[in-house]
Amino acid sequence: MRKPDVHILSHSTAGGSPSLRVCDCPGCLAAGDYPAPKARDRLREYFWFCLDHVREYNRAWDFYAGMSAAEIEVEMRSDTTWQRPTWPLGTWRLYEQRLRSRVQGEEGAPFGRGRGDEPGAGDGRHRHPPPSPEDEARRVLDLEPNASFAEIKARYRALVKKHHPDANGGDKVAEEQLKRINLAYTTLKTSNGTYHGR
Repeated sequence: MRKPDVHILSHSTAGGSPSLRVCDCPGCLAAGDYPAPKARDRLREYFWFCLDHVREYNRAWDFYAGMSAAEIEVEMRSDTTWQRPTWPLGTWRLYEQRLRSRVQGEEGAPFGRGRGDEPGAGDGRHRHPPPSPEDEARRVLDLEPNASFAEIKARYRALVKKHHPDANGGDKVAEEQLKRINLAYTTLKTSNGTYHGR
């Protein structure tokens, strides 16, 4: 339960010292320094008790008093997520795809038929697995899936000559492309078992 916001009221008496709140327990004249919520639906409204009476009140307090078992279950489940909404796994991805489709203006998505709305989109029937790092590396180097390591190496050397910043007058775009080429080559070299570090 969230710690209650405590606002101590003080007003000066004739002597200039703040007066104390009196305990809310009938007949008790001790200082009421300890707040206790008045009810489950009024958690920010407080009784003010002395130490002995707040302990007695807390021992008798039952947040779930008067609730059915089903209501208690709902309340406890809500408490496990700090009263914040949750979604089943996978739904957030579909919602995100709909938002992206809407931003990109695809056929009136998110409530039209954007990329995440095709039949079977949520169950994996019409989806292709994401490319592996090796597949992505072959795409960067423009190689066939069954290319030998000799072909990979030859293609790498040709692309390095073409995109090297020295050959392109220090062009930043060529430099970025060269970084991608180097990363792709390292990935393929590692997957072929020929990379042993520097």
